[in-house]
Amino acid sequence: MTKPSSKFSQRVYELTRRVPKGRVTTYKLLAEALGSRAYRAVGQVMRCNPYAPAVPCHRVVASDGTLGGFHGSKSDQELARKTRLLHAEGVIVVNQHIKDFAQLVYTF
Repeated sequence: MTKPSSKFSQRVYELTRRVPKGRVTTYKLLAEALGSRAYRAVGQVMRCNPYAPAVPCHRVVASDGTLGGFHGSKSDQELARKTRLLHAEGVIVVNQHIKDFAQLVYTF
């Protein structure tokens, strides 16, 4: 597991802070922005995010526009929480998928 204090983690958090309200990015795009293919490692960093909400990990989703996990869980309760956070920012989620995903994706 990646430690929150690792250089990789700090770089992931720095990039995630750039994702504006009402937009989403993906684990893959974050990894690619870091010059890496370590998509799962990005997911682990998001799972351990000690800086929320300053680092808005709820804005990071799977490459197909589905929510993915949240706080290390794919439980209905955690996904409902992620949905509420996104909805509060104007992002519509239908059946755990971001509506108009292609228009809302933030790239680095």
